[in-house]
Amino acid sequence: MTIAASSPPSRSRLILLQSVTLVWMLIECAVALWAALRAHSSALLAFGSDSFVELLSASLVLLALAPGCRFSRRRIDLAAGLLLWILAAIVALTSVLALAGRLQPAASPLGIVITVAALFVMPLLAWQKRKLARRTGNNALAADAIQSAACAYLALITLAGLALNAAFHRASADSVAALAAIPILILEGRRALRGQYCGCCE
Repeated sequence: MTIAASSPPSRSRLILLQSVTLVWMLIECAVALWAALRAHSSALLAFGSDSFVELLSASLVLLALAPGCRFSRRRIDLAAGLLLWILAAIVALTSVLALAGRLQPAASPLGIVITVAALFVMPLLAWQKRKLARRTGNNALAADAIQSAACAYLALITLAGLALNAAFHRASADSVAALAAIPILILEGRRALRGQYCGCCE
């Protein structure tokens, strides 16, 4: 499956939309992973990992606009799916270690700030991408929109765990939130491997 061509106005909008996505995902990924490292947070690790995959996806969509660039969507799907499954395994391992007492997730105000921001930014990006994808028939952008929506779901789950830990000093809430995020990572990985897309970003 190749990426559909766009008219000049749609192409300009697509470049702008993906450029905004790239800037935001760089910030989100860096802040989330830094906060995860400082707080030993499995939930933030899951969120930051998904942000990295979203960054990769947005980069590929933008790269496809380069003159003469044609590549198979299937190869991208395979790479994204396998990466999501690997990340899910890493998150599961860190969560189990935390619940076993090997890691002690601390409260993370920085993590709370970035997940709250993501709850506003990612649904808006997902909606705009989905709308443009339907107008232009761009399947790569449609898939990228789904990943943006998944990032918003993960932000909500992560925020719940971080807030409980910060308010009630329940370190286990962080690990539980991370474990709750794993099915989303696995599901998105399976959809990517199968090349399946849904309309959940409308």
